[in-house]
Amino acid sequence: MTRRKMLLVTAGATVLGLAALIGLADHNSIFADDDDDEGREGLIKLLDTSKVNLQQGVAASEQQGKPISAKFEVDDGKLQLSVYAAKEDKFFEVLINYMTGQVLRIEPVTEGDDLAAASSQSAAMAAAKTTLKEAVDKAVLQSANARVASAMPSLKDGRPVVSIAFLEGEQFKTVETALGLRALIQTQSAILRS
Repeated sequence: MTRRKMLLVTAGATVLGLAALIGLADHNSIFADDDDDEGREGLIKLLDTSKVNLQQGVAASEQQGKPISAKFEVDDGKLQLSVYAAKEDKFFEVLINYMTGQVLRIEPVTEGDDLAAASSQSAAMAAAKTTLKEAVDKAVLQSANARVASAMPSLKDGRPVVSIAFLEGEQFKTVETALGLRALIQTQSAILRS
């Protein structure tokens, strides 16, 4: 490999790394409605009351379609476990009972920011090599003492990733994990060969 190609590959990797960091910083807003201090404090207080973890909620929603995102949130002062699912080019919000893991109700997602988010998340999961539950399960292995608060997929530079927010004690920590690692490795191999 020539020195010029090595510099190009190194520069490309640096740019991708910076883009990932910027994307990770931007993904701190995954708690859309809960981004205010009151919503976060409510989630910190109420998340421990849930007997169902996020992965169990995702599994319960699979009957309604392919899970494309999931989060615990506080709505009107009450904890709620919400999973977006896609089925036959339609999107649904599946509300899960956080005490029993049973589906409470299913609401169609048909307009506004919710529809835009569901469309974006669906595109990311369509390109993913793993399921949402598999990605969360893998991330949980690295943070055994934390509770997963949300899993939000997106496309970063054309590749699917998922931002997973953990609650450790009273602190939120967000990690971003690739959902299509095999495709990324193939892309990097192609660059190195040219």
